[in-house]
Parts: sequence; C-alpha cells; structure tokens
Amino acid sequence: MDASSTFQDSLPVSSDALLAQLDEWGLTYRLHEHVPLRTVEDAKSVEGDLLVPGEAALRIKNLYLRDRKKRNYLVTLQQDRAIELKALGAELGVGNLSFGSADRLMENLGIRPGAVSPLAMITGVGTGVRFFLDRAAQEADVINMHPLVNDRTVAMPRADVMAFFERVGCEVNWLP
Repeated sequence: MDASSTFQDSLPVSSDALLAQLDEWGLTYRLHEHVPLRTVEDAKSVEGDLLVPGEAALRIKNLYLRDRKKRNYLVTLQQDRAIELKALGAELGVGNLSFGSADRLMENLGIRPGAVSPLAMITGVGTGVRFFLDRAAQEADVINMHPLVNDRTVAMPRADVMAFFERVGCEVNWLP
C-alpha cells in the first residue's frame, strides 16, 4: 500500500475523517488534490498550484525520529532548511536520533512514509510522540501540509494550525 488517499481507509484516522473533524471544529483550509508527493523535490513540482500571491506560505518537510531510549519525535521544518541529525539531537537535548521505521510510523502516527505531517499528531498525541516545529511557522500566513495522505495538501492559516494542536492536546516545541 502506498501513502495515497486510495488506501486511506486502512489508516487509524482517514484523511476524509480528519478533514471532517477540521470542518466540525470550524478550522479553515484550502484542499488541493495532486499526484502523490514523496519528497521535497516532488512537492516543489506542484507548489506553484498551491501558492496564493501575497500570502506567506510555509512549505515544510517532516522527520519522524527516535532516540536511543525509543522515544518518538515528529520534527517539522521549513522545506529547504538543512538539518544534521546529530546536531538536531543535541539541540533537542535528546542525544542521537535516527529515522523511525515504517512500522513504527504507522504505530505511532497512523500514517505511511511519504505522508508524514503535523496533522498526524491527531494520533501521535495518544502514543507519546513529541512534536517540534520550525520557528519559521510563526511568520507564515498559512502552512501547507498533507492531511495524512500524500496526494492531498491542505493550506491552513497558522492560527487554525495552532488551534488544531490545542484541540488534540499537542504541545508545540519551537525550534530556533
């Protein structure tokens, strides 16, 4: 199975269910459907279709990581930000980090590789995943992210993204 909406019903929370929850909470977003995006380079190929002139949109990349004590982290960064895992581990005060497996990704965030997203914290909160967000998000008008599948992108106003985190009980740890 891939990370597209074709297989969303096999996820703990489907993309459709997530979008319905956002609607129920009164959170706004623009939904874009596109070819499956697996990498930052893939995302850059469609980002022109997502941008609104004059709108400061944060385009992101997401890392699902684990430390030696088997603690799980979701780190969301501005898509072009260079990152070195050893330095990131030191910055977070958690030691060495490594990428989590596809099985652990499903177990802890309820998603497949290629669809990693801050919105996966709807599941991650319940499994103890710690969330870190690039401070660049504080300057964005909207944040573009996958709604648990990689053939859709939502553009959510920053205030609504923060309201989402509050609704699901997710503490946001800011990265400088």
